[in-house]
Amino acid sequence: MSHKRIPKRNAAIAAGGVVALGAAAFLLPNANASQDGNTDASAAAPKTLKATAASDLASQLQDLLGQAFAGSYYDSGKQELVVNVINGDNNVIVQAQKAGAVVRQVANSTKDLQAAAATLKTKATIPGTAWAIDPKTNKVVVSADSTVTGTKWDTLESTVKSLGSNMATLKKTSGSFKTFVSGGDAIFSQVAQGSVRCSLGFNVTASDGSPAFLTAGHCGVAAKDWSDSETGQPIATVDQAQFPGNGDFSLVKYNDATTQAPSEVNIGNGQTVAINQAEDATVGTTVFRMGSTTGLHDGQVTGLDATVNFASETVPGGTDTVTGLIQTNVCAEAGDSGGSLFTQDGGAVGMTSGGSGDCTAGGETFFQPVTTALQATGATLGNGGAGAGAGDASATADPSATASDPAAGGDQIGGGTADPSATAADPSATAADPSATAGDQSGAGTGDATGTGDQTGTGTGDQSATGANANGSSSHHKNR
Repeated sequence: MSHKRIPKRNAAIAAGGVVALGAAAFLLPNANASQDGNTDASAAAPKTLKATAASDLASQLQDLLGQAFAGSYYDSGKQELVVNVINGDNNVIVQAQKAGAVVRQVANSTKDLQAAAATLKTKATIPGTAWAIDPKTNKVVVSADSTVTGTKWDTLESTVKSLGSNMATLKKTSGSFKTFVSGGDAIFSQVAQGSVRCSLGFNVTASDGSPAFLTAGHCGVAAKDWSDSETGQPIATVDQAQFPGNGDFSLVKYNDATTQAPSEVNIGNGQTVAINQAEDATVGTTVFRMGSTTGLHDGQVTGLDATVNFASETVPGGTDTVTGLIQTNVCAEAGDSGGSLFTQDGGAVGMTSGGSGDCTAGGETFFQPVTTALQATGATLGNGGAGAGAGDASATADPSATASDPAAGGDQIGGGTADPSATAADPSATAADPSATAGDQSGAGTGDATGTGDQTGTGTGDQSATGANANGSSSHHKNR
């Protein structure tokens, strides 16, 4: 039985719109996981670690240190893992140092910081606020967007002050915290209120063995049936959705059980980053995000287990509180909800939830951890070995090469004709040039900053860019 191939423009769906603030960030080179030749006498010297190895070590040391563990972060400049300890047993600290971490004494325990966050939840759950534990400052950092004014600001400020200056800090952030449902080329659904647009995060295999993908939970709550084009027939149906509450994720199953859904992120020009594992985020690590609205961009993880209080889009004056998110210093815009956050080494880290600001002035974006979503839905990363198929032989890419130039990653929506000879790209090369247009954005409508102008921008001119497999017999869905 033949199956229609989904046009690459829509099938290769992009991820959450994030751009690094400031200059282009280049991914760290693959450093040695540890220094060679360490003897007992030199075991306390910090090891040189790449981000993935640092994340693994952080998890191990959290178990080792127990209650003495007060968070950790990755020093990307020195390529070292820094671990906070409080009231630690010197023996345990020595073990942590021998394992290769930089150990520092801090004032606040994880338990104390979590208690402070609980107080904020009780006394200051206000739309437009967010908070997360920052291991670099050993404090809870509280953010308030432009909508938090008057008595709301007074309540928030007094609550933060009551926690003590050594426990929490308060800052203003640009724009307003919102979920990024509209705008950009991605996945579509028709609802009573009109067309809804989100982005595909990562292709996965559901617990029953069927092909599926992860996206944002608020997308799955907003609509059940999803298509690869605004007016097309549904190709996937929501199986599970979580929003608000403890997470923002959906599992959406492809309607055609024979759909081939490669475990990769398309960063444009026939180049892809193979996704081979799910990774927990670590503060300080560099991450990449492929966005249908703003192209490929990079930034750093700034906080974990963040709580965000979105103004409800369904209940006037209500609040949609989401917990357990990853906080980053990158931006996103309308249409990026659900899109993929990943590492240079092919680690799936998160899906776009929401944030504030835009990719001109900057902002911050929160992501749903992939590991939590997989555990909750019972899905597994990847597609059980299904490949990209003939004609879709995209080269495995290095996102850091293209991350600074959105134009290079631009036609990632359509992808164009696949170039099997494409060399590994460095995504960071495309990420930092905000002036570059994201190739296919001309098909994204007028670019209304609110995302509403993009609702009809399906970019028909690129619909034919399906690559050599346009007439193939199999369907292939890429996350873009």
